Amino acid sequence: MTILLRAQQVFDGTALHHDAAVSIGADGRIMALHPQGAPLPEGAGLVNLGACILAPGLVDLQVNGGGGVMVGPDTDADQLARICATHAHLGATAILPTLITDTPEVTRQVIAVGLDAARRNVTGFAGLHLEGPHLDPARKGAHEARHIRPMTAEDLACLCDAAHGLPALMLTLAPEAVTLDQIATLDQAGAVVSLGHSGCSVGDAMAAHKAGARCVTHLFNAMGGLESRAPGLVGAALTTSLRAGIIADGVHVAPECLQVALQMKARDDLFLVSDSMAVAGTSLPEFALNGRRILRRENRLTLDDGTLAGADVNLPHSVAHLAGLGVPLERALAMACRIPADVIGAADRGCIRPGARADLVTLTPDLQLDGVWTGGARL
Repeated sequence: MTILLRAQQVFDGTALHHDAAVSIGADGRIMALHPQGAPLPEGAGLVNLGACILAPGLVDLQVNGGGGVMVGPDTDADQLARICATHAHLGATAILPTLITDTPEVTRQVIAVGLDAARRNVTGFAGLHLEGPHLDPARKGAHEARHIRPMTAEDLACLCDAAHGLPALMLTLAPEAVTLDQIATLDQAGAVVSLGHSGCSVGDAMAAHKAGARCVTHLFNAMGGLESRAPGLVGAALTTSLRAGIIADGVHVAPECLQVALQMKARDDLFLVSDSMAVAGTSLPEFALNGRRILRRENRLTLDDGTLAGADVNLPHSVAHLAGLGVPLERALAMACRIPADVIGAADRGCIRPGARADLVTLTPDLQLDGVWTGGARL
């Protein structure tokens, strides 16, 4: 049976349509978007969503954990599915579970679990993000310095194999820890190379971009600042076609810096990430990260010494934060769905068009999450 969702506003990934409807087939795929006044399919089961905004399911490319667990040494198939399910209930129907810097053994284990999740078509699993261990120790943030190291030939072979087998593989690395040939090889293997946790010069960042790096990880955080004669990675991110993820939680990036990025970057080159941790979807006041205590206080997650350790935000909240700063709704929404889907080449996610997955969210007029659909079924 065809399902028909009708809303006061429908966002297709690029534009808003007033008083439109979306038809969903029995295969859990979108059949069509029906603009105002267009004939609707006969015999469809109509669901009137009223004043809500109907939008594509959100896509989060940096998810360290959720539902009380982290991606890490204990990750297995059940935990990975739990993290995906937790974030679906928070509006992100497609995520890249993210492993932060760890040992080679843990990295291989998480890759193996991810490959299994891909084979089993785990709902919401869109690939993996490996944030480290090939970083600049001076810009480690909450990563453990003892595990940070340059990339070896064995690392490169493992990552290329993973890129071939996963739906998507994003790699955060610092130019200081890899060679340009390694970046080029990873890009040719299909990995999305993202520069981050780096104090590199603007020249080194530009060279990495030319070699195949396509993104920057959590812009402004864990990198040198923009200085008059040393623009660094921030300068490269703002003045090239490098795409950049950004954390819009009111904590990680000042509103003035958000505005600079929004004005400098092309419309499709900036996207939202949550950088969420184990506490996402829970009321936990703290959790452990490789034996270290992470405190949850006033929308912040920190180590005991005050170092930020991920973010306590989800993508609908980030969209609302941008809208509160005056960002047009169409751009704020695109930053949370279509653009990140494009970054990882997921053509059937993050948009409302024929053949796309019927993964959808509804938001209230004040941008609170109201409902979530995966494969055309409401959670």
